[in-house]
Amino acid sequence: MKRTILSLLCLAGCALGAAAQDTPSADNTGKNQRDRSGETKTSGDQSNSSEDVKTTAAIRRAVVKEHSLSSMAKNVKIITADGVVTLRGPVKSDAEKTKIAELAQAAAGNAKIDNQLEVKTSK
Repeated sequence: MKRTILSLLCLAGCALGAAAQDTPSADNTGKNQRDRSGETKTSGDQSNSSEDVKTTAAIRRAVVKEHSLSSMAKNVKIITADGVVTLRGPVKSDAEKTKIAELAQAAAGNAKIDNQLEVKTSK
């Protein structure tokens, strides 16, 4: 009896392990290579100067407060370095892309905005 229960538990464990293997991994190889090229701004490029940090925080607050934006849009990357604000990441529509750029410009004052937001199309 104990041997049967032990055998069933082993089989259940193997089946559980095999089921976990069925989940396909995300294929974002192209984006990862682009981000490693050195030409694209990443969060590691964020300046630690107090002015740049304040600018980034002000833009992030404005974006998060905006109720018309999707959660995807509220999670875009905002990178400020040497007074230049770079916006990166996916948004759901051109309207969201425009709205985030407007919010960034209003919060950043006369800083240059580099809008690299990408409209993600539904598949």
